[in-house]
Amino acid sequence: MLIKIDFNSDEALYMQLKNQIIVGIATNMLQDGDTLPSVRSLAEDIGINMHTVNKAYSVLRQEGFVKLDRRRGAVVAIDINKMRAIEELSDELHVVLAKAACMNVNRAEMHEMVDRIMDNYEKILGTESDNRR
Repeated sequence: MLIKIDFNSDEALYMQLKNQIIVGIATNMLQDGDTLPSVRSLAEDIGINMHTVNKAYSVLRQEGFVKLDRRRGAVVAIDINKMRAIEELSDELHVVLAKAACMNVNRAEMHEMVDRIMDNYEKILGTESDNRR
């Protein structure tokens, strides 16, 4: 998986790293049981501080995307409680929808955007969902 960090972005580096790993999991580039690079190795490869990588891995662990193993390091482990995940996503979605409302994005436009994004993930994963309508 190729990780790209935008050093000019307002988004914190650890958040960029965390989000790219989550997208990697969502698109099956990273799968349950895969070992992530060591903190030192990843920091050197992308040119960031080891503490930044460590923070990203810690947040991923807290959010239930990885487990930290003393021998193997950070390992992708999707064992999140679904209800907790739905609650967290709902909280995040409230903010996204509030931003959309402030920018006069209507419901139909939001649905279209979500469908387009989900269609893209389904193409990547080779699945289709008839549950969205």
